Amino acid sequence: MTEMEESKLLDIEFKTKLIRFFKNFLETADKFSETLKKSSKTLEDMNKDELEIKHTLTEIKTIIQSSNSKLEDSKNQVKDLKSEEAKITHLEKLKEKRIQKYEDSVRSLWDNFKCTNIRIIGVPEEEREQDIENLFEEIMTENFPYLVKEIDLQVQEAKRTPNKRNPKRTTPRHIIIKMPRAKDRES
Repeated sequence: MTEMEESKLLDIEFKTKLIRFFKNFLETADKFSETLKKSSKTLEDMNKDELEIKHTLTEIKTIIQSSNSKLEDSKNQVKDLKSEEAKITHLEKLKEKRIQKYEDSVRSLWDNFKCTNIRIIGVPEEEREQDIENLFEEIMTENFPYLVKEIDLQVQEAKRTPNKRNPKRTTPRHIIIKMPRAKDRES
């Protein structure tokens, strides 16, 4: 073998080795590209999953925020109801005071209306509760015997009323006697 033949042989060996190397390199490159494709698909899937998770998290946050806002709304409603209840009870108290005031003024007006009649003061409550009309006749016969003989006294109505000056005092209530004729009252 000559040098030329040797160099040809070396050259052929070199070329074969080089072709084998490129073939291996291409196979490896194909495998690597397949792996890259798979990993890119995996990455895409992961990105989709990540987006879904983000979306789910935002939905959960909105649900939590809405439930918190509903809780705050209900707390505010409870506070409003309590304040409204306090206002209503205050208004009811004022209304009761007004009613009491009106009743007192009506009682006062009624007492003033009855004032044109005869008023007996200082008779204890226990005595003769049933016989108020007869009590007046007895007082008249004791104090004014001549007047009773001249005038026929007729009592139309006899009642006990509250004390006009101070209804809270424990003194006996006055007795008001209503006469059917004004002349009898004047006498």
